[in-house]
Amino acid sequence: MEDIVLKDKERIDDLQRNGYRIIQHPEKFCFGMDAVLLSGFAAARQGDLVLDLCTGTGIIPILMEAKTEAAHLTGLEIQEESADMARRSVRLNGLEEKIDIVTGDIREAGSYFSSASFNVITCNPPYMIGQHGLTNPEAPKAIARHEILCTLEDVVSQTARLLRPGGHFFLVHRPFRMAEIITDLVRHRLEPKRMRLVYPYVDKEPNMVLIEAVRGGKSRMTVEKPLIIFREKGVYSEEICERFGF
Repeated sequence: MEDIVLKDKERIDDLQRNGYRIIQHPEKFCFGMDAVLLSGFAAARQGDLVLDLCTGTGIIPILMEAKTEAAHLTGLEIQEESADMARRSVRLNGLEEKIDIVTGDIREAGSYFSSASFNVITCNPPYMIGQHGLTNPEAPKAIARHEILCTLEDVVSQTARLLRPGGHFFLVHRPFRMAEIITDLVRHRLEPKRMRLVYPYVDKEPNMVLIEAVRGGKSRMTVEKPLIIFREKGVYSEEICERFGF
């Protein structure tokens, strides 16, 4: 669309879904495989209201809009530069009536949204604990990857507040924090119902975990078969090609 202005070093990438595209800044804000996998793992029914926490450049709401019949999707992002890119991507795809991007702090989410107002919440949060080893903790990539401006507890507690009873929460994270993730979810009455470990190669350790939890659900979790990203170096697995179009 003619009114979309790209800023310095930004680019437009094809998402290979419904003709949708996204604005990215390769030095600051680019989505990764984890966001794509989360959008494929998550589900929303017709008429659902969906919230994506830590939305970044809006990749998950845009991909979720392409694959579901959700009534409306909202992305919450604390970094204004990233949120601005997300808004322009929404406009680029003509999705202004389906997707809203809100700039704000996840720790104050209750002041932006009513309690128990969403059917589905998704989140691809910062994975790394604290600021250990960071030379510039204010850099956009550092904020996206490290728990500088929000923690796992912030994500889980706000999800429990904003999700309707029986609503579904979809999370992608790192396996090394699995015990903490499960503990936090259960403490906030978000019962883990489905889990899938993601492996870069069939003979390597998992480097991601996808989890679905239900607010107020009964205690029973299904562990799905492993998801393998690469069949060999540079060659995606059959499932990745079929489900995600790589």
